[in-house]
Amino acid sequence: MAILSEFEEDNHSKPATSAAPLTKPFNASLDPSNPLGFLEKVFEFVAKESDFFKSDSLVSDVNAVVRMVRDKVEAEGKKRKEVKPEGNEKVEKKVKEASPVPPPPAVEKEEKLVEGKVEEGKGSRAPNKGNGLDMEKYSWGQSLQEVNITVPVPSGTKSRFITCEIKKQYIKVGLKGQPPVLEGDLFHPVKVEDCFWSLEDQKSISILLTKQNQMEWWKYLVKGEPEVDTQKVEPENSKLSDLDPETRSTVEKMMFDQRQKQRGLPTSDEMQKQDILKKFMSEHPEMDFSRAKIN
Repeated sequence: MAILSEFEEDNHSKPATSAAPLTKPFNASLDPSNPLGFLEKVFEFVAKESDFFKSDSLVSDVNAVVRMVRDKVEAEGKKRKEVKPEGNEKVEKKVKEASPVPPPPAVEKEEKLVEGKVEEGKGSRAPNKGNGLDMEKYSWGQSLQEVNITVPVPSGTKSRFITCEIKKQYIKVGLKGQPPVLEGDLFHPVKVEDCFWSLEDQKSISILLTKQNQMEWWKYLVKGEPEVDTQKVEPENSKLSDLDPETRSTVEKMMFDQRQKQRGLPTSDEMQKQDILKKFMSEHPEMDFSRAKIN
């Protein structure tokens, strides 16, 4: 019985010693671009954890296999480099045959179109019905005395969510917590104490600006936006009738001068000077005005 127990202990002890190396993990991944690195890790692990490489002949055979693999990889790499230029030349030749028109002219044409749009935006625009402009996020109009601005807002907006800041020559309008819809320096100063804003049907902000100079049309609302062609501004007759006689005569004179300039005719001041000159010439017939230069 003692002999059997010793025999069993020997049998159990042998697998334990031989199985111990197998419990060690092998961590390596095969990289297709570097197969030799993977083989080196495999051989290193086998040599360290087993007696597989104790034979001199086996080591020489493995070295031969490694050299063969290395030579094969290098040969395939050279072959790819030699074949690649030929393939590129064929592809470039097919592209040239398929597209007879070179790309640079097309790009140049697109740039010209973009430049045309930009140049068109720089010029003055015809005014809307309110003698102002309709912008992307708001619109504005004007009379000689006032400027009216309309800013649409989401339906159901409350007045407490609106921010409207009006200074002598600055305005900022929008919703709290969001980027302003309208912000910038005004074309001319305004009378801040006579400026107001209100929320219309919870759908739009209505702003009234009172001009300081009530004898001039604004070319734009805030600095940086497109300009209005003031020669095409046409005030309503009903508003002219509400003006005092002096202001009304000034406005009518401005409108007349604008129409005369558009037609290439003399303005009211130029006509008045011509009348004065004619009267002076008629009162002094003895004088020779044939060589006179009149500015």
